[in-house]
Amino acid sequence: WSGIARYTHAIVAIMWIGLLWYFNFVQIPSMPNIPDEQKPAIGKVIAPAALWYFRWGAMLTLISGLILAHLNGNLLTALQLGITSNSNRDTAIGIGMWMAIIMWFNVWFVIWPNQKKALGIVETDANSKAKSARTAMLFSRTNTLLSIPMLFAMVSAQNIWT
Repeated sequence: WSGIARYTHAIVAIMWIGLLWYFNFVQIPSMPNIPDEQKPAIGKVIAPAALWYFRWGAMLTLISGLILAHLNGNLLTALQLGITSNSNRDTAIGIGMWMAIIMWFNVWFVIWPNQKKALGIVETDANSKAKSARTAMLFSRTNTLLSIPMLFAMVSAQNIWT
């Protein structure tokens, strides 16, 4: 079961972080170069579909990661950052887990609610729409920055730390 959980965790994490990086390194920087008449295709078709996979990728990554840590017997010690186990591996996994939990929270409770306003899925005035778009973008950029040390912590725990 641990192997299945690890494989699932890796696949859905690739989906989540891949879409995060797509949004921040491709879609957002490219938007000013897209002609105005083509922007509705992004906002009404591509972005909502990508955001669906993005948020459910985040959810499945979190759930599969918690299951994996439980199956490996280090869920609590990792969440305690290895303080009770005196394990560098638990510390590294725990740092990665806490960053991922923060990122997951940002996706579900900040980015997605603001994207719904920015994309017009939820009706709002133009000022609120612009403010929501900026908030979603800033939290998405925050998640992008957190993803780098989060990935390092997760990978180093598996390959470097003992």
